Amino acid sequence: MMVWLAFGAQADAEPAKSDKPPKDDELVLNIGHRGASGYAPEHTIPAYDLALKKGADYIEQDLQLTKDGVLVVLHDETLDRTARGPAENCTGLVRDKTLAEIKTCDAGSWFNETYPEYADSSYVGLKIPTLEEVFRRYRGGVNYYIETKSPEAAPGMEEELLRLMDKYNLTKKSERDRQVLIQSFSPASLQKISSLNPNLPLIQLYPDAGNTPRTVEAQLDLASLYAVGIGPSKNDVDRSLTKAAQDRCLDVHPYTVNEPEEMEALIAAGVSGMFTNFPDSLETILGEEAAKGKTGAKLAERAGQACSASR
Repeated sequence: MMVWLAFGAQADAEPAKSDKPPKDDELVLNIGHRGASGYAPEHTIPAYDLALKKGADYIEQDLQLTKDGVLVVLHDETLDRTARGPAENCTGLVRDKTLAEIKTCDAGSWFNETYPEYADSSYVGLKIPTLEEVFRRYRGGVNYYIETKSPEAAPGMEEELLRLMDKYNLTKKSERDRQVLIQSFSPASLQKISSLNPNLPLIQLYPDAGNTPRTVEAQLDLASLYAVGIGPSKNDVDRSLTKAAQDRCLDVHPYTVNEPEEMEALIAAGVSGMFTNFPDSLETILGEEAAKGKTGAKLAERAGQACSASR
């Protein structure tokens, strides 16, 4: 059964404040990896709606830039894996297609083919959203976790992202309360964003291939110059890494964690958030007393400020 959530002006209301001391796991952010991508087609509105319904504190957007300069939300550089439709429009590199061409593609049928246990007829015909369409739907009512994908091949991606954040009044909220976290595997992309706005919260990603906890740890001093956190693979996280990151006031948000046993082990290792395709599983582990949504983001920002002030 498809569940559509309604978001409007009421979604901008601030959560109630509490003087109760936070639990340790209140700073473990539940990040919906490409939305609730275990249950619905990744990076579609149904996947984002489900992620929020199932307890995600953040919804993730991977960015690609079209031929005509529009930011769309899609993980892969190519359309081949998750798009169906006319081959001339729906295969090949996103950056070689116009938005009009991409909008002819079906972004949901592949999921029904690949995951029949979660198939839903309403997924057939879903469109690849633009980042602006996502911002327009949820506005200031949710937290966004945005990745610049292959930015070296998409000049202007960072400027367009910041323009849209300004347009939808997300810049100041992100500077103050981490409503938008921006991540990338590209240090150059993050450093460019930092040069454009040094107050935005940035997360340095590290690829799984070729890394270990120690190689990631060796890069923390550089990341701490411009980032508030790191995103290693779940395979590259241990207690020594989280301690080294905490010593540099860096949050640790590993990807992609889908098994409850892995979630519990990473929480025990001291991570401050994680990406998951199944946010309801992490929500169950964190429990009812864990901070939700914008409250969790604000707590993370306050903790970062307190850490920096103490150094």
